[in-house]
Amino acid sequence: MPPGLPYPPDGGTAGGALLSLALASMMDDVHAHAGAVYLLAPDEPVLEMAVTAGLPRAFAAPWERIGLASRLPAADALRERRLVWVGGESEMARVYPRIALVLPYPYTMAAMPVATDETPYGAIFVILAAAHPPELGDLERDLLTSACRRLALRLEREAVAGRPVRREPGTPDAGETAPRTAATPPVQAEHMVARLPEGLCALDVHGRVTFANAAAAGLLGVPVKALIGAQLWTAMPWLNDPAYEDRFRGALISQRPMSFVALRPPNDWLGFSLHPGTDGVTARITPAPTTSTGNPGGNGGREDAGDPGARGPARLVTISHLLNLAVAMTEAAGVQDVVDLLAGEIVPAIGGRTVALLASEGGRMRVLGHRGYPDPRMLDHFEGLPLTAPTASVQVLVRGAPSFVESPQRLTQLYPDRPAVSDGMASWAFLPLIASGRAVGTCVLGYPEPHTFSADERAVLTALGGLIAQAAERARLYDIKHRLAHGLQAALLPHTLPSPRGLEVAARYLPGTEGMDIGGDFYDMNGVGDRVSAVVGDVEGHNVRAAGLMGQVRTAVRAYSAAGQSPGQVMESTNRLLVDLDAGLFASCVHLHLDLPGQSALVARAGHPHPLLREPDGGVRVLDVAGGPLLGVERDACYPSTEIPFPPGSVIALYTDGLVETPGTDMDDALADLAEHLALTGHLSLEDVADGLLAHTAGRRGGTDDVVLLLLRALTPVP
Repeated sequence: MPPGLPYPPDGGTAGGALLSLALASMMDDVHAHAGAVYLLAPDEPVLEMAVTAGLPRAFAAPWERIGLASRLPAADALRERRLVWVGGESEMARVYPRIALVLPYPYTMAAMPVATDETPYGAIFVILAAAHPPELGDLERDLLTSACRRLALRLEREAVAGRPVRREPGTPDAGETAPRTAATPPVQAEHMVARLPEGLCALDVHGRVTFANAAAAGLLGVPVKALIGAQLWTAMPWLNDPAYEDRFRGALISQRPMSFVALRPPNDWLGFSLHPGTDGVTARITPAPTTSTGNPGGNGGREDAGDPGARGPARLVTISHLLNLAVAMTEAAGVQDVVDLLAGEIVPAIGGRTVALLASEGGRMRVLGHRGYPDPRMLDHFEGLPLTAPTASVQVLVRGAPSFVESPQRLTQLYPDRPAVSDGMASWAFLPLIASGRAVGTCVLGYPEPHTFSADERAVLTALGGLIAQAAERARLYDIKHRLAHGLQAALLPHTLPSPRGLEVAARYLPGTEGMDIGGDFYDMNGVGDRVSAVVGDVEGHNVRAAGLMGQVRTAVRAYSAAGQSPGQVMESTNRLLVDLDAGLFASCVHLHLDLPGQSALVARAGHPHPLLREPDGGVRVLDVAGGPLLGVERDACYPSTEIPFPPGSVIALYTDGLVETPGTDMDDALADLAEHLALTGHLSLEDVADGLLAHTAGRRGGTDDVVLLLLRALTPVP
C-alpha cells in the first residue's frame, strides 16, 4: 500500500476493506498520491464519497456528496461511462472552473466510472503530481480501466450476496486530534537533525506535526511536546490564517515545494519552506531577513498579518464551500435553472433531500419551483399563503432571519399553529432570500433524518441563502425579460400561414442566443385565390428596436403586395419607407409572387441570400436572381423582378443568413452543402424537410443569429 494511504479498518464485512484496498492498488499502479472512491446513494441520484486516500477529507468537503447530474469529473465519468482526464490547472479552469477556483493548484486528475454493463456503482478519481505529462499514458488508462472493472464486479458480487458495500471509515478529518506521540526516527538521525540550526517539522497529510526538532520549537516558541499531534496552523494563533494553510494544501496536492513568510509577534519574521511527499510534508523553518522597515525582504511577506487572533479563526474548508456554491450559482439563468442547480448539486452536497424556492408577490407566497418531495402536491398549501400565516417559510421571510429546525417536534414547538401538512422530512433549514436589502422569498431545504446544525454549517447555509437570493432575483428578471421578448416576437410574426390550394408550406423561426432572444428576422405569406405572395427578411440588429422596425417592414410588404404591386415595386416602396423613417437600420429581403396556374414565380431581392429551387427531378440550384441594395440605404434604388419556372413538384427555399453564415466558413460552401441536403430530403413532407435542414446545419450555425426558413412546394393540380 503506498505511503500516506489510510489503512482499512480491521474486521467488518467481507467488503469492509474492499474500497481502501482497491483505491490503494489503483494509486500504486499509476503513481498517484491521492484519490477517492464514490458510491451511488441507494435511493437517490447522488454520489457519496466512501473512502479517501492521500489527502484530508476536508480538502474535498465541497464535493463530499455530489449530484449525478452535476458537472464534476466523478459525476461526468459515471454518467457518461468514460474516463475523464484533466491534464493540468489551465484545463481544469476551462472544463471545471468550480474545482479550479477552490483548489487553484497545479496537478492532474483522472476520474473513472465504477460500473458493470448493467449497473452503475460509483466512480473514482486519482490525483497525480503536476509534473505528470499532460496526457494520460495508454498503460495508465488500461490499468485504471481494468481496476475499476474489477472493483465493479466485486461490488456486484457483494450486493448479490446481500452484503452491499457502503461508506468505509476514513482517516480522521483535519480537525480531529491525533494521539500526541512523537515519531521515533533512528537515534543517529534524530541527533543529527537536533544539531541543525534550521527548524524542521514533519507534517502528515492532515497538517499535524509528527516530528519537530529543538530549533523548530525555539523558532516557533512552542515546546516540542506541545507541537506533536497538533496542526501547525492551529498550534500558534499567529499561523491561523487560511493563506498559510493554502500553501500546505498546494504543496500536498501538486507535489511541488511551496513557501511563505509569516510574522511571529511582536516582530519576528519566519520563512517556511514546504517540501511534499506522498505521506505528508516536511517544513523547513528559518528566520526571514527583513528590510529597514521591519518587513520581510522576500516575496510572500504579509504586512497585514497584525494580530491574527483578533481576526478569529477562518477555516479554509468553509471558504471552499462558499466559493464552490458561489460559482455554481453563476451558471443559473432562469428560475428553473436555479431550482435544478440547488436540487442537483447544492442539496446533495449538504446532505439534504428536498428544496423549495418560494417568492413573495403581492403580499402572498408563491412557489417558484421545487424538487425531491415524495408528494409534490403538499406544496400546494404554500401557494397564496398570506404573509401573516404562522408557518416557518413565511415568518423567516418576514423577520429576515434563518431558522434551523432539527426535528418535527421542534417545528411544532416553534410554529404550533401551522397547517398540519407533512412533507416527509425530519429537519429543515429555512433561509430568507434577501436581495438588494429586501426580502424576496424563502428557500426551504429538507433533510430526511433529524439533523443537528453546527455553528459552521449554519454560517455556510446563511451565506448560501444570500447567494440563492441573488441568483433567484436575477433569474426572475431574466425570465420576465425572456417572456417579454418572446411575447413581442410572437406578436410580430404570423400566427398561421394561409394554405392555398395547390401549395404545401412549412416555416420555421429560431431566435438567436444573443441579446434578448429577439431579432429582426421575419417571414410572411399572403394569399388571394391562386396568387400567393411570400416574403423573408432580416432587419439588422438583435434588440427591441430591430424587432419594432421588422414589424413595420413586414406590414409594409404585405400592404404594398395586397395593393397589386409587383415584387420589384414592393421592394422599391418599402425601401422609400425605410429611408423616410430614418431609423438608422437596414434590412435585407426576398419577396416573390407565385402564379400557381401559370406554374411560375416572380422574385425580387434586396441584399438578401439567393433562394434555392429544388426541381421536380430532384436537382437543386441556387436561383441567381438579380437584386438591389439593402432596404433603407438609397432612396431611388431599383429592384428588378425575375421570373422563374415553378412546376408541380418544385420546392422553393427562402431563408435568412443565420441558416448558412458562420464565421470561418465559406458562404458558397455552406450554400452548396444546404443544397445537397435539400436534394436528398426534398421528397419528404415539407415539415420533415424543414426539421432536417435545421438539424443538418445546427452544428455549424452556433446559434448566435436568428434563423428563418420558409419552404414552398407546388402540388399537382386536382382536376
